[in-house]
Amino acid sequence: MSDGGAPVDTLRAHYAAAARRVGEAAASPEGPCGTAATSDSCGPSVDEGCGDGFGSRLYDPSDLDGLPSTAVAASLGCANPVALADLEAGEVVLDLGSGGGIDVLLSARRVGPTGWVYGLDMTPEMLELARANQARAGVTNVEFLEGHIEAVPLPDASVDVVVSNCVIGLSGRKDSVLREAFRVLRPGGRFAVADVVADRELDATGVAATAEWAACLAGALTRGQYRAQLAAAGFRDVSVIDSHRVGDGLSSVFVRARRALA
Repeated sequence: MSDGGAPVDTLRAHYAAAARRVGEAAASPEGPCGTAATSDSCGPSVDEGCGDGFGSRLYDPSDLDGLPSTAVAASLGCANPVALADLEAGEVVLDLGSGGGIDVLLSARRVGPTGWVYGLDMTPEMLELARANQARAGVTNVEFLEGHIEAVPLPDASVDVVVSNCVIGLSGRKDSVLREAFRVLRPGGRFAVADVVADRELDATGVAATAEWAACLAGALTRGQYRAQLAAAGFRDVSVIDSHRVGDGLSSVFVRARRALA
C-alpha cells in the first residue's frame, strides 16, 4: 500500500548528497558553516533546497551551543521536535530518520547518562556523518541504526518516546511507519514529531517537480488524514498544532499522540 511520498531512491540520493556536502564543506578552510567560524555551532544548513522553512535556523541558538558544527549544518528538518517531546532523565528515545544526528544529540542531553537514544536512518552517508558527530560530541548514550522507518529494527515496547523531524511525511507507507512507532512504544509512551501537512489533499502536480522539493514535501497528508492514520495505528490523545508555513498550502506542524497505558 502506498499513500504518497517520494521514491526511496530519490530520498536516499537527496540525503546522501546533503551528507556529502556537509563533509566537503567541513574539509574546506571556511568549515561547514561557510565562514571561518571558531565556535562549534553555525547558522543555516548547507542544504538550501527546501527553502527557509527548513534547517537549523528553526532551533533556539542556545540549543545548538556545544553541538558539532557538522551536526548543525546537516539539519534538514522543519522544526525542533525535541522541544515538544518533554523528555525526562532515564527515558529511551527513538528518532525516525535521524540524518546527521542533531535531534539525537539534543535528546541525549535531555535524557542524561541514565537514558538512551536510538537514531534510525536508511542512508549510509548520513549514518557515517551522524556517528562522526557523536564522536565529536563525546556522547556515549546513543546508537545509530541503519534501517527503514517502515520496519524499525527494535523490539516491541522498547522505547518511551518516538521523535522525528519532517521525515514521516516523506514515506510512501505512512500507515506502516505509524504502526511501527506504536509497536515500539511502551504502554504510556509518547509520539512527538515535527512534519509537513497540506491544507488539502495533494495530487501529482501539487508539489513542485524539482527533486529537492519532492524530497521535502512529497506525500504530505492533510491534518485530518494525519489524525485518522494515528488513530488507526492505535494512538490516543492526538493533536496537530501548526508551527509555520513552508510553502503554498503547506505547513510545518507539531504532532503529538500517546500509546494508552493498557
